[in-house]
Amino acid sequence: CPNWHHKSPPTKERSAIQSNKQSICEEEGGDQSGAAAKNTFLLQFWSRSLDKLLGWRCAQAMMFDQPLVFDMSYESNMSRREIDNTVSQLMEVEGWNRRAAEPFHLHFCNLQPDGTYMQEFLKRYGTETWSRLLVTCTDRQHSQVFPREQLVYLTADSPNVLRTFDHSKVYIIGALVDRSIQSGLSLANAKRLKLATARLPLDHFLNWEMGAKNLTLDQMIRIMLALKETGKWEEALKFVPQRKHDGFYHQQTQKKMVNNQARGVTKERDLWLNQVTSV
Repeated sequence: CPNWHHKSPPTKERSAIQSNKQSICEEEGGDQSGAAAKNTFLLQFWSRSLDKLLGWRCAQAMMFDQPLVFDMSYESNMSRREIDNTVSQLMEVEGWNRRAAEPFHLHFCNLQPDGTYMQEFLKRYGTETWSRLLVTCTDRQHSQVFPREQLVYLTADSPNVLRTFDHSKVYIIGALVDRSIQSGLSLANAKRLKLATARLPLDHFLNWEMGAKNLTLDQMIRIMLALKETGKWEEALKFVPQRKHDGFYHQQTQKKMVNNQARGVTKERDLWLNQVTSV
């Protein structure tokens, strides 16, 4: 900006200007603090309204929607640290389900009232919050709660592939963490109860790297929620960590086509250059 030269105003005018500036700043400060208070109130109101909406959705799901069972019968197969990790994942499961557009009716079956799982839940949630949680908890076996023909146990060891999501089925997920999974444990449990089993079609859609195809509980709930809402495996399997695979097969096919085309262009260019130099 140009440095304009101007005369200083008289002393009285200068003091009047300063007092006017001060009053304007005070008004602006008051407006800002008032706006901040208003925004805080609106955020609190929105938060309470959102909590009520999400709670209403889960309440509706508990009355009318599809159940999803987490089998809590593996407490004796895990160390205390592994149980703590499982509880952390189950809390994420409840959070993702509560925030979903179409939540499941969650069931924690085989949850013993005096067991370590329950102690950890009460410690994390608190008694009051736990009592208001929109999850059905029972110490009964899932086969005692639902008709056996409706139950499908999801386990990575199953020989059967889950090709389509069935809204009439009740899917069961074993409440285990990756490091504690013993090969065939959940499959043996399902066979003992004569339940149908299935595994996710990871090999059919993903170029899987080396390693076990076991997913965490929070990854499973996001996959199941996406399947419930869209019915598309391409959407659901986006929640499988990318470190475990090298992309979807159709993406790999597209990459190969692009690479082949690039190689074809390179060969044609080399052939043309050879012809030009020979002439």
